Parts: sequence; C-alpha cells; structure tokens
Amino acid sequence: MLTINRRGPGFAVLYRWRLHVGTEESFVEAWSRVSELLLKRGSLGSRLHLGADGIWYSYAQWPSMEARSRAFEAGSVDPEATKQMNAAISEALPEIVLESYVDLMIQPFVCKAT
Repeated sequence: MLTINRRGPGFAVLYRWRLHVGTEESFVEAWSRVSELLLKRGSLGSRLHLGADGIWYSYAQWPSMEARSRAFEAGSVDPEATKQMNAAISEALPEIVLESYVDLMIQPFVCKAT
C-alpha cells in the first residue's frame, strides 16, 4: 500500500461570503488587491472561488498561525480595498482553520515578460 505523507506548508483558512447582488466585480477587485498585498506580509497565497450554492469561497495558506496573526495585527494592508470588500458582503460566514494534511496541488508555471 502506498503511503502519502506530503503535508503542505503551515495551515490554511477558509473564508465564505454571500455578496450583495451586483457587487461581485467590486468584491473580486478588492479581494485581489488585499490578497496580493498580504503576500508581502507572509501569506503563502490564496484562491477565490464561486460555489454552485452562490457562496464565495476563499482560502489562504500561511506558514504558521503566528505569521497570520502578525500580518493582521499590523492593520489593513489597504483600508480602501477592505472597505470595498466589506460593502459587497451581505453575510460573512465563520472562518474555518484547516490543518494541512496532504498537499498535492500543482503550482502553476508563471512566465514573466522580460
């Protein structure tokens, strides 16, 4: 039997939101800005998805709980983008902290123009 033991880095946090109708583009723009800036504070990246249930899902990976805490204790990375996100959210569901157990995600190849 094959045993897979490829834990990913740190842990992930799952975020879930319902948005006000018509605010989706604004939310995605603001979420993208905040998520990109959090990379500079130690985030290992995040993804945003829209579920068939109409709920928006995002998960972010962090090297540790302490790294995430420090990033958020420093305040908003972009107060205007945070305000824009919050204005789009009609309901924020509780965050779910996920322990990395097996990580088989393929990292996309990014080609930078010279």
